[in-house]
Amino acid sequence: MLHEARRWIGTPYRHQGSRLGVGCDCLGLLRGIWRSLYGREPEAMPAYSRDWAEMRADDPLLEAARRHMAEIATHEAMPGDVLAFRWRRHLPAKHLAILGESETIIHAYEGHAVAVSPLVPAWRSRIAAVFRFPD
Repeated sequence: MLHEARRWIGTPYRHQGSRLGVGCDCLGLLRGIWRSLYGREPEAMPAYSRDWAEMRADDPLLEAARRHMAEIATHEAMPGDVLAFRWRRHLPAKHLAILGESETIIHAYEGHAVAVSPLVPAWRSRIAAVFRFPD
């Protein structure tokens, strides 16, 4: 899993994209990794705007992750697990990353290519949930 995530490093950021080397956003990174590991995606992804999370009362990113992956305690996270982040406590989760080795994350974010970033306290404090890909 982590090996597949590393292959995406350098893929340009593209809103709603999910193609290795062509472009992806944080959800597209996860979708592309899923396709590489399992083939078909588990459900169709509708189009979404950049501000979709601020306009909802529910938590669609976490709900979808719970349908297809095992939620685990934050302290049990291992490299290759998926981290979901909230920007503010009262808002839905809006960002995803793959936990890397040595306190890093692999993620796509606007204005950058898929990159490895340190899991600094500012990121760590925003973790909403942690998920593990199916075996």
